[in-house]
Amino acid sequence: MQRLYDIITPMSAALGLFRLQQIDSQMDQARARLETIRQIIENDAELRAATEGASAAESAHVEAERAQRQAEAEVQSQRIKIEQAESSLYGGMVHNPKELQDLQHDAASLKKYLATLEDRLLESMLATEAAAASLAEARAAYSQMESRLGDQTRDLTAERARLAHNLERLEAERKAAASPVDAKLLGQYESLRRERRGIAVAAVSDGACAACGASLTPGHQQTARSSAQIARCPTCGRILFAD
Repeated sequence: MQRLYDIITPMSAALGLFRLQQIDSQMDQARARLETIRQIIENDAELRAATEGASAAESAHVEAERAQRQAEAEVQSQRIKIEQAESSLYGGMVHNPKELQDLQHDAASLKKYLATLEDRLLESMLATEAAAASLAEARAAYSQMESRLGDQTRDLTAERARLAHNLERLEAERKAAASPVDAKLLGQYESLRRERRGIAVAAVSDGACAACGASLTPGHQQTARSSAQIARCPTCGRILFAD
């Protein structure tokens, strides 16, 4: 079966890239606004301190949980070793007194080290509890700090949530818009986006490239409307789209 992008005409490919450009531009604007909001909010010294405190507490809690899981795994592994040693010791398969004595010694050593591991596990559990309490305190401090801020920050926080939600929606739309585009053409588009400040596809508007403003000859305009090839602006190199 012929692949979808093999039967897409350059005209429809240009349309697909133009739609992709529209989505990417919306995403760029949303990300830029999110960065502006972040800078405005973080310029508040008290809020920044509360944010850093909550972040540090969260990292400490994650690390404490990781250490506890590791300690639990070590205890479980040691218990399995003890079970195996006692199975060999009491299973009736070993009759040599020297071997039995060695097995008894091994089992005793394993149990002794198990006690050490269990002590470490207890310490890690206590550390996790303490980290969880610190995290709760830090989050409460952040919430209290945030509640003391004015309407501007509350509005910005709400806007940030809306923008984050919109970005998730746009990500899904972008994936759908990019899927039928030829991989090579998509790579050229991404390269142009990096080179041309995020704008890889420009519409033809009043006989000119809408991105750089350069006038287009009738021949270039006709090429942009043609289904025979992908048109490029002769001045800025962007892909042209004419409806």
